Amino acid sequence: MTEQAKKLVELSNVSLTFNPGRPNEVKAIDQVSFDIYEGEVFGLVGESGSGKTTVGRSILRLHDIQSGDIRFDGQSVTPLSGKDLHDFRKNAQMIFQDPQASLNGRMKIRDIVAEGLDIHHLVSSKAERDARVEELLELVGLNKDHMTRYPHEFSGGQRQRIGIARALAVKPKFIIADEPISALDVSIQAQVVNLMQKLQKERGLTYLFIAHDLSMVKYISDRIGVMHHGKMLEIGPADEVYHNPLHPYTKSLLSAIPEPDPISERNRVHTPYDASLETDGQAREMREITPGHFVLATEAEAKSYQAQSN
Repeated sequence: MTEQAKKLVELSNVSLTFNPGRPNEVKAIDQVSFDIYEGEVFGLVGESGSGKTTVGRSILRLHDIQSGDIRFDGQSVTPLSGKDLHDFRKNAQMIFQDPQASLNGRMKIRDIVAEGLDIHHLVSSKAERDARVEELLELVGLNKDHMTRYPHEFSGGQRQRIGIARALAVKPKFIIADEPISALDVSIQAQVVNLMQKLQKERGLTYLFIAHDLSMVKYISDRIGVMHHGKMLEIGPADEVYHNPLHPYTKSLLSAIPEPDPISERNRVHTPYDASLETDGQAREMREITPGHFVLATEAEAKSYQAQSN
């Protein structure tokens, strides 16, 4: 994104520790900083436990951070409460990982999709409510006959479409998609991602797309951030991170992606990652190696990365 693009979401030195001071203490987010520009798709990748979902939930204030600041549209969301928090969540919605667990099995699809409309008082009659739900279902490739059914009557891909319709109901500016395709069959994943791309372009949406599959994130994202053990290790344009990875962890992630060609796959060598780099006691900070491409590094490491890029 250009420097002139407006920052919609800004994280500054955000940290969050679960169970602080206890034997099971976990530093879920450690001094994480990045921006998401209006109209872009920012992909956030990392293995399970890297902290990426916690980042998404913290932006929506589903978790309260311990230090740092999160800003949305120029306003800090950290101190929001009551009506202010309620209004913020109208502009920022979430699509969850498991479409079965995130949909109430006792509610009809009409009522699931209309939840946001009801909470934010966006419709004034049952007829208007039904018309809006019908419009939303059509938008995601379903039809009005589905309104009276229950979640268990749908496939995983259809349930995720219902989750997308629910998120869109309140006309948000920003959507956090938390591994929205990982619970789906491979044959359905591309359909859901293509639908999300189409909706993003048509509605001018901004996405935080969270996943562990770097190849899928590269396909949908403008920029990518790579996380490991709560730290942001690398940020850059999607093509740049994918084709010119700098941090050893990013290289390890890329080397684990299966090749579609059987011969290439047979010869593929996975590059192991030495995590002791993160605990060697050296002070590291995000440094810009090439324009817009940042990596967590010491000064000496940054010079080495710059030499690799030349």
